[in-house]
This record gives sequence, C-alpha cells and structure tokens, in this order.
Amino acid sequence: MKEDLLHFIWRCDKLQGRPLTTSTSEHIVIKNPGTLNLFSGPDFFNARVEVGGQLWAGNVEMHLKSSDWYAHHHETDSNYDNVILHVVWEDDVLIFRKDGTQIPTLELKNYISKTVLQKYQELFQYFKPTFINCEKDFAQLDSFLVNNFLERLYVERLEYKSKLIFDLLRKSDNDWERVLFVMLMKNFGSKVNGEFFLQRASQLNFSEFRKTSADIYQLESLLFGHLGLLKGTDCNDVYYLELQNEYDYLSKKFDLKLASEKPGYFGLRPINFLTIRISQLANLYHRHQNLFAKLLKTNRPEEIYDIFKTETSLYWENHFTFGKVSKKSKKRLSKSFIDLLIINTIIPLRFCYAKQVGVDWTDELLLLISKLGPEKNSILQGFKDLGSSTGNALESQAKIQLYNNYCSKNKCLHCTLGAHLLNRNT
Repeated sequence: MKEDLLHFIWRCDKLQGRPLTTSTSEHIVIKNPGTLNLFSGPDFFNARVEVGGQLWAGNVEMHLKSSDWYAHHHETDSNYDNVILHVVWEDDVLIFRKDGTQIPTLELKNYISKTVLQKYQELFQYFKPTFINCEKDFAQLDSFLVNNFLERLYVERLEYKSKLIFDLLRKSDNDWERVLFVMLMKNFGSKVNGEFFLQRASQLNFSEFRKTSADIYQLESLLFGHLGLLKGTDCNDVYYLELQNEYDYLSKKFDLKLASEKPGYFGLRPINFLTIRISQLANLYHRHQNLFAKLLKTNRPEEIYDIFKTETSLYWENHFTFGKVSKKSKKRLSKSFIDLLIINTIIPLRFCYAKQVGVDWTDELLLLISKLGPEKNSILQGFKDLGSSTGNALESQAKIQLYNNYCSKNKCLHCTLGAHLLNRNT
C-alpha cells in the first residue's frame, strides 16, 4: 500500500457519512478536505475539520503509520506546525507538535471497505502489467472521459514545457526572438545533441548572430564554429578551411568562447546529421528577419510550412560531412520535422506569449496541434496495442504526458482515469 491510496480516500469523500473518531475517541466531522499539495509540505492545505466539537482550519498530513511523522522529522519542521489532523492507515504511536500539544489522529484501516482495498490491490499487486497498470481495463474506459482528460493532459504538457521558455525569457530580458532561436537550436539538435545545442545557443550573443544573418557564408561559419565543428579535424576541404578562417575572424570580432566539446553523430540518419541541420537553420535565418513576429501571426500549419520551407546551402547538396562528396540532392526540411518544430517550439512559445500578455489562446493552440499528425514511438504503440489509436498530435502529446508523468511513476490515483477505475462500484 502507498500513501496515494490515503490521498484518494480523503479527497474522494470515501469517508463521507461515516461516524469518525480520533484514536482518543473524539468525534471527527470533515467539513472540507482541503487542496492536495503536490510539492513539499503537508499533503492537504486549507482543510476544515471539526474535532471534538471544535472547528479547526489548517493542514492535513498523511502517513501509512503514525511513526512516519518522526521518521520524516516533521516534529522539527515549521511547515508542519499548522497540521490539524494526522490521517494514517495504522496508528502506532502518539504524535506531538513542537510545542508539546498532541495532534489528533484518524486511523483509516477500520473505515475502508474491502471493495476499495480489493480494487486497489488488483490495480497494483495481483496483476503484473506489461505496459501500464490499468491495461486490462483501459479499453473499457468511456471515450468522453478519456478525450476530456487527454485535452487536459496536453495543456499540462504545455505548462511543463513553458518552464524552460520562461527561464530563458528571464535570462534574456524578455527577448522573444532570442528565445525562439535558442529553442529552435535545441530542436534542430534533436535528442542526440539538443541539450548541447541549447547550451551553446544560450551562450551566443543573439545581436551578433543577427548581424551575420545577411551573409549566409558568415552565418554558417558562425554556427559551425560556435558548435565546435571547425576544430580538431584534419580536413583539407576548401569550404571547411574557408569557414574556419571566417570563424577565426568572427570569434575575435565578437569575443566568442570556443566550445569545450563537440556534438555527436551516433544514432543519426545522414539526413539528420547536425551539419545538414545547421545549414538549414542558417538558411532559415538568412531568409527571415524577425522570425518570431512572423510566426506569431500564423494560425494554420500551411503558413508555418511555408515559412520553414528551407534547405541547405549549395555545398551540402553533395555532402553530409566536411570533405566527403555524396550523391547530389536537395536537402529540405521535411514536413514531419517541421511538425516536430511546431509541437516542441512554436506552440509552447505561443502558449507562453499568450500567458505573458494576458490573453487566452488555448482553443486556437488546441485546434492547431489537432491538425498535425501523431508522432510514432513505443509509448503510442503501447496504447495502440490496448485498442487506443492516436489520431493527431494533440492525442500523441497527451499520451506521452500520461505515460511519463503518471503511468510509469505509478501515480494512478492522481490520474483521472485511474481514479475513475478505482471509484467504480465503491
């Protein structure tokens, strides 16, 4: 058993109407269970509970055993001074506040029906899942309930992604164009090099980057050099040497710091090589000034596809790496790659911008992402195997959020779907 079952019982009114008493036989009436706290501190804030005829307002803390209070050192933590009720499964020791007053304790094991325990045990113990805990019941869930929850999960995922964006905004004095550039660099770097690209982009003076954007040759040399791709390679390729010389000039002009490491190629298909992606990004900024302002005005995927209709410079039409000639081909950004940029960069940025200026664009953003096709990965295949196909990017992003933040962490009772399954006929 885990504490989340106690949270579920408390917040879902499983004790409603029962004659409750503390371990010292004082009557308890729950007026308001309070608000679940997902961070550090007591489990429920702002509860209202009547104990022995006296109404108390404050916080509620929960443990499997009363002695966990001392095991977690709450008796010395001022955050727990305002706890008005200790809710436990088993009351094995008296609990006191720092001032020596005893905290009323409610022991749950004699109040919970066998049906609730059985369903909880079925969800977590008797059945060993291959994908998620509720996989044998998932297909029985009402589609209306699932779809509503998926929409909420997607907004939750946007909130999660907004943390990085707001952090970048604080560090750049609210320069949205610069933050867009940093986020694009991260996503052009893909999973293999994304964090490295993010770090190096954050260290680059964006105003200096913009000064080179009129000259694609300078722009490429700046990006290749700043990412450490113009050093430590024994290459006599003319274009490589020219870029290297140009970057030497730019690094002195802009006082640029060299990268201490180099990005990698492992696991990348040639079309996703960072050399190709850097050239495509350079051409994007060569073609578009004030890119964020342009993207802010777009409301349809087709308009975004048109803006990102970019390719590499001529050299990369017959190269994937410096000095190695390959079959000539145009290397444009694919629709699927642009979709990932929309999902991971453009929509999160617009979500954050709307929050900052105080407007609600939620419906517009939900409509935009619902027009994009779903991603393909093992998580979505797992849900498909349960009979839940994924029709668009909104659903795929929501299911990724569901799996990563709830299913894989066994937070089933914090999940609307898991709580619904446990709540049935109980």
